[in-house]
Amino acid sequence: MNDFFEPDGVLIVNKHEGPTSHDIVNMVRKLYHTKKVGHTGTLDPMATGVLVVLIGRAAKAAEYLVSDEKKYEAILRLGITTDTEDITGKILTEYSGKLPSENEVVSVINSFLGKSEQIPPMYSALKVDGKKLVDIARGGGEIERKPRPIEIYSIECKKIDDTEYKIKVHCSSGTYIRTLCRDIGDKLGCGGTMSALCRTETGGFPISESVTVNELKEMDEQTLIGKLIPTESLFRELEAVKLPAFYEKLCRSGCEIYQKKIKTNFENGTKVRLCSENGEFFALGEVSEYENGSAVKAIKTFRL
Repeated sequence: MNDFFEPDGVLIVNKHEGPTSHDIVNMVRKLYHTKKVGHTGTLDPMATGVLVVLIGRAAKAAEYLVSDEKKYEAILRLGITTDTEDITGKILTEYSGKLPSENEVVSVINSFLGKSEQIPPMYSALKVDGKKLVDIARGGGEIERKPRPIEIYSIECKKIDDTEYKIKVHCSSGTYIRTLCRDIGDKLGCGGTMSALCRTETGGFPISESVTVNELKEMDEQTLIGKLIPTESLFRELEAVKLPAFYEKLCRSGCEIYQKKIKTNFENGTKVRLCSENGEFFALGEVSEYENGSAVKAIKTFRL
């Protein structure tokens, strides 16, 4: 890359099986010649599919993402359970009885539609008292985990054979598909584990917009830069507020902009895209109550 050019934007990577999400980040760092690279939504090494990689100033955006619904395709294998809840783990139980019928499996899978609570797996990156659960699990430990609210917006399945079913899931952020496979197996009484996983969409970015690392390696500098999506795309669901030049300057200086001055009427707590008069996005803003009324203020600037 040009020494005077700092790449900036969102890269939608189609992760291949094997590397960790951090490995993908390191590969992208080398390709784009920058250390400023992060990602949203970790994928396990065995998983494939959409990994949203943030480059340059976009790397600051991860903590502010407002919508991160996800879609997955997975393979549920009935009859076994493992310590990791996927096929890479140590087998804990093997069912010797007759496996449930297709109708029984479909009925149970459909019962997971809607809102529920899910206990996160020990083999996950969640932290308790500063320690990742996966590190505790690898050390032979296990601790109690509190159930977390999740929502399954849609779920469907197709029988592959007596032991395996392909399931498609559209769910809220924080949903563990391998735990869903475990819970389905538990409800069926035969046990179950996840034998494959592909994330087909996250945060509104479908796999059709993604590119593999091998494809990136074949690209020249100009093509690599052309693959970057503007940072603003991360917040496309938010309302845009165009600020006249005077108020834009005040906003960039850290001042709150009172809604009565710019004729907006957002509720306190609302996040918005802050744009220049000509519509160019420069910051993420949030509406709060100040001494003289409700106002919007930049909470993270992405374009100087």
